[in-house]
Amino acid sequence: MTDHPDIAPVTGWIGDQDYFVFREYDHFAPEPVLDVLHGRVAGVVFRDVVPVEVCAEIAARFWDSPHRLTRGAEAPGYYLGSYTWHKPTAQYLDESEQVNPILDDLLDVEGDPMKVFYAGLSDALAREGAIVRPAAQDGRVASRALLRSWHGGGEFALNPHDDYSQCADPQMADFERRGVLQRSVVALNICLENDLGGRLAYWNIQPDAGSKSRLGLAITGSPYPPASLAGHETKYIEVNTGDIYVFNGAHVHAVEPNADNTRTHTRTTLAAMMGFIDDHTVVTWS
Repeated sequence: MTDHPDIAPVTGWIGDQDYFVFREYDHFAPEPVLDVLHGRVAGVVFRDVVPVEVCAEIAARFWDSPHRLTRGAEAPGYYLGSYTWHKPTAQYLDESEQVNPILDDLLDVEGDPMKVFYAGLSDALAREGAIVRPAAQDGRVASRALLRSWHGGGEFALNPHDDYSQCADPQMADFERRGVLQRSVVALNICLENDLGGRLAYWNIQPDAGSKSRLGLAITGSPYPPASLAGHETKYIEVNTGDIYVFNGAHVHAVEPNADNTRTHTRTTLAAMMGFIDDHTVVTWS
């Protein structure tokens, strides 16, 4: 990472060594996800828990879908679903209404990992007197997932960013996900394809408002110049097909490119965001 004399390192909240870890498991268990949701640990990885054939089927349906779109320079790649980044609530819910039936069909496979994940999480939350459901407004609900594949090059295929800032975007001030701003904003990723690298880079810094304002990222959270992250501890998480990883998205994070970043060697994930909006409700969005 190259120093730049004109860009000061970001400041903000830094976790201690008990917190700033990615705990690894060889089976899926929902209780560790609660540790991330409650802010007790930065992240967890469940290794090789989605069968290869399930990953391959969903990935094939994604690549074959006529509904797959190309995303712009802020996150170059392909996607299917709707994303909330830098758009008004009504637009996001309109898009979600259109795409949810498509996602329902695409994910209608035996062993759908999203259903397995949320069923387990729902059971674990119930023991705490809480529920998980899609974020909603006036009877309309968030997109259930986002399928995506990155094809950016350079140091990162997906630039350093945080997922917290966009929750403060005034264009979505009326959307109930805003309630997570007092809690942990959590990212769920299910790796469907990744055979040649493409690690998750994860920095031990949740940037403060002053740093975001100085960099012009107060409501977008992207992209953080690499020089602004100098000096902060970084973890590089290997991600493989069949892994599920869940982490606090308020930390700056990025995705490295694949060693051979072509259509035949790619990284594809099934993803969603989630967080508590009150003591008894976790909402999800994309």
